[in-house]
Amino acid sequence: MLHELLLALLGFTGDFVLDNSSARRRPEPAEAGGAGDGDVGPAFRLAPDLTFLQPSERSAIERLISLGFYYRELNRFATESRDLSWIQSSVEVSSPNADITLNGKVRKGSAYRRAIANGIAEILSVYRSAVLQVEQNLLSDPLRILATVTHGLNKFEVLLPPLYELVMEIEQKDIKGGQLLNLLHKRCHCGVPELQSCIQRLLWHGHQVMFNQLTSWMVYGILQDQYHEFFIRRQVDRDEENESAQSDVADKFAQKLAKDTSLTSWHSGFHVSLDMLPEYIHMRVAESILFAGKAIRVLRNPSPGATLLERTNQSQTLKGSHRMQSFTGGPGALKELPNFSNISAEELLPQAEADKVDAMLKQLKHASEFHKRLFESAVSSIRTIAANHLWQLVVVRADLNGHLKALKDYFLLAKGDFFQCFLEESRQLMRLPPRQSTAEADLIVPFQLAALKTIGDEDKYFTRVSLRMPLFGMKSSTSQKDLQKSNTSDLSLQGKASSELALDGWHSIALEYSVDWPLQLFFTPDILSKYCKVFQYLIRLKRTQMELEKSWTAVMHQDHVDFSDYCKDRKNSSATQLRRLRTKPFWRVREHMAFLIRNLQFYIQVDVIESQWNVLQTHVQDSHDFTELVTFHQDYLSALISQSFLDIGSVSRILDSIMKLCLQFCWSIEQYETGANMFEIDHITEEFNKKSNSLYTILRSSRLAGSQRAPFLRQFLMRLNFNSFFETTARGVMNSGRLRPGTASTQL
Repeated sequence: MLHELLLALLGFTGDFVLDNSSARRRPEPAEAGGAGDGDVGPAFRLAPDLTFLQPSERSAIERLISLGFYYRELNRFATESRDLSWIQSSVEVSSPNADITLNGKVRKGSAYRRAIANGIAEILSVYRSAVLQVEQNLLSDPLRILATVTHGLNKFEVLLPPLYELVMEIEQKDIKGGQLLNLLHKRCHCGVPELQSCIQRLLWHGHQVMFNQLTSWMVYGILQDQYHEFFIRRQVDRDEENESAQSDVADKFAQKLAKDTSLTSWHSGFHVSLDMLPEYIHMRVAESILFAGKAIRVLRNPSPGATLLERTNQSQTLKGSHRMQSFTGGPGALKELPNFSNISAEELLPQAEADKVDAMLKQLKHASEFHKRLFESAVSSIRTIAANHLWQLVVVRADLNGHLKALKDYFLLAKGDFFQCFLEESRQLMRLPPRQSTAEADLIVPFQLAALKTIGDEDKYFTRVSLRMPLFGMKSSTSQKDLQKSNTSDLSLQGKASSELALDGWHSIALEYSVDWPLQLFFTPDILSKYCKVFQYLIRLKRTQMELEKSWTAVMHQDHVDFSDYCKDRKNSSATQLRRLRTKPFWRVREHMAFLIRNLQFYIQVDVIESQWNVLQTHVQDSHDFTELVTFHQDYLSALISQSFLDIGSVSRILDSIMKLCLQFCWSIEQYETGANMFEIDHITEEFNKKSNSLYTILRSSRLAGSQRAPFLRQFLMRLNFNSFFETTARGVMNSGRLRPGTASTQL
């Protein structure tokens, strides 16, 4: 009987110990939601016809044979999870995640479950050794008693039942990956030291798989995750990220990404899967792991195509003299562009650095326990290594600061002479409605003329800039002729938000900047779209300022001619004198408009752009971390948009309407001699006063005073209200609701 008991302890039943599991159906993993505790429990029972056993002996034996049932089930789980015969059979299965077919059903594989099975196999081997030791004790003891078996296997009564419950939960709920690590981590917190050490050993086996995946990801940039168990996962639904139309910039950038797998992986290839992220690993740490792996992928797989194209295009655009100077190092020599075609992964990421990362992960892997603090410290160090080498690639080798300066020159209008020349060359063209089919081609001519006059051949970045005229609706395009035809009712409707969004049909002029690898890691579609947004705002502002200056120049020329005629013939010049007297109020209004536009432009270009640029340059010089630079640059763009009021809908709509009214005023004044409606000009003046005073009231509100705009905003308000004119006028408008041009005194 004792020998049959020993066999039952190893899962073999017979006449003495019966197996009732055939009458009980073990739930499949797909039925995890319906599996209850009724199916959990030992199925081994003593034969009922053993009448010679005392009740106490029967109870002790049934408690012992339950260990045999737990052993058999745990051994079954370990055998099935460690079975590698599925490798050949899985080739014949269409699904890449299907491993093996059991009872006609496909079972999904799991590297983490196989690792846990290895840990359980270790525990079962200790159990088998204990059973063997009990058998040897029984054979050597002349007095064979049941207490010998009970004493030898007593400690397993607190180990095997919880492990069996753990295995049943894993199978029924199909737990794997990070979820399995979470389950083991929770089970570690128990009051039984022996059970705690066993589960910690199982968790250690699970961590071996995780550290292997971390090593593959953070040392080689390879994602080894056949069963989708790692918390770093490939981005499947990549098309959803392009839904919010970033117009042509995002579309063309996406086309470049499609041609370069490294860029695709960087921007939209991988993400952190919260479902598989262990709870004891912070999201910040997981994002550092994600960044480090992506950086290693970039450094180990340099993309030479874009840079070779850059060098080819540049060589085609260089003139002969400057091309010779670039070789001889003369005063007009161009900086030599980095030749990434000759750069190997060893140069971008030295093997010593990769070995250092590998050593840190191996040290964590071989530790007996998972130490959260040491793990986070190692991840931080690895992330710093990857960020530093990525910084070296993007900032030093790819000349990031030069491209930032180019974006400032062209998108932020730092090259004011170029855009002044462009607006003058295209002024007559912009007086006419744009043609949808040829608007962009029409603008290319003045754009190229302005470049020939102001851009030198030594500017290697201008070839990256191209003018674009995105699709626009003719409903929002109003040229000079359209504005002249607008009646009083149309002018009153211009105060609405729907019509204040566009100055005229040319309001959608945009720039496009071509960036190559690896700068596309830094200049994302979202970044370029923000630059384009600021450019469209600044070019409208500069165009409005130019129109106000041109109108003043034209009329002053006519005034000098009239005054000359008056001096020559004082008797017959009454009409000329009357015309001069009638136009004086208009020029007072024009001065008010120019005063507001000039101060707004000075505020944006000097107080905002130049100030934030100096801050960015300080960060670029001091920082050697790629992610820090990305953050600083995003803060720089956010500050530009915020301090230019582009993020406040009410203010941006008022500014657009003010610029539109200024253009209407300039074009109406030029048509004044041909019989323009006097009431129309008065109405424009009245609307301008209302809008400008509303702008001043909003800018001096308490909501803006407490924001990051406050320091420079106060300077702008001080310039506007240096003699309390705006404050007095705004108060008068609020009280009376109406301000006629004749009641406003000159503030300059």
